[in-house]
Amino acid sequence: MNQYDLNLILNPNLSAEQVSIEKEYIENTVKNAGSEIAGLDELGNRRLAYAVNKDREGYYLMYTIKGSGNPEKDIASTLRLRDHVRRVLVVKDRPEWKTKKA
Repeated sequence: MNQYDLNLILNPNLSAEQVSIEKEYIENTVKNAGSEIAGLDELGNRRLAYAVNKDREGYYLMYTIKGSGNPEKDIASTLRLRDHVRRVLVVKDRPEWKTKKA
């Protein structure tokens, strides 16, 4: 099984209930793609480098998912259709990126 990083930026004006609905939808999408969620880092509202849909902030969610095959395309294309999702990035995690070079 390969490990992937799924990074999302949501609308910053969502209530706590709306954020939980979006998180449930994301979890179901990942499961339907044949993957499983290994971890979640919820960073909350952060300032963006540039405005996206006239918003200068975004609500950040960073998932670590494990799956076999090629789930990037299925997950990203499904999540981009959501109204509250501003950005989606799925990256295959590579172990050599985490090693420190002396």
